[in-house]
Amino acid sequence: MSDCPKCPAQTVTDPPKVIYQDHFHPQVVNVIHPVEIVRRHHCVPVPRHCYTYSVKDVFCDNNMMPRGGR
Repeated sequence: MSDCPKCPAQTVTDPPKVIYQDHFHPQVVNVIHPVEIVRRHHCVPVPRHCYTYSVKDVFCDNNMMPRGGR
């Protein structure tokens, strides 16, 4: 058919196809994690035993002694 002089050649162009080539590059992203330290102080009762002494002088009357002891 290309030899036929009555059929001129035609050019047909399809719409272009888009081909994407994705390239990925590392990006540093700083992620901050705040940490709060709470130092708690507690009072804990610890028993410490303390003793008090009292001294008392008692004078006995001789009349209070038993009779057989004289």
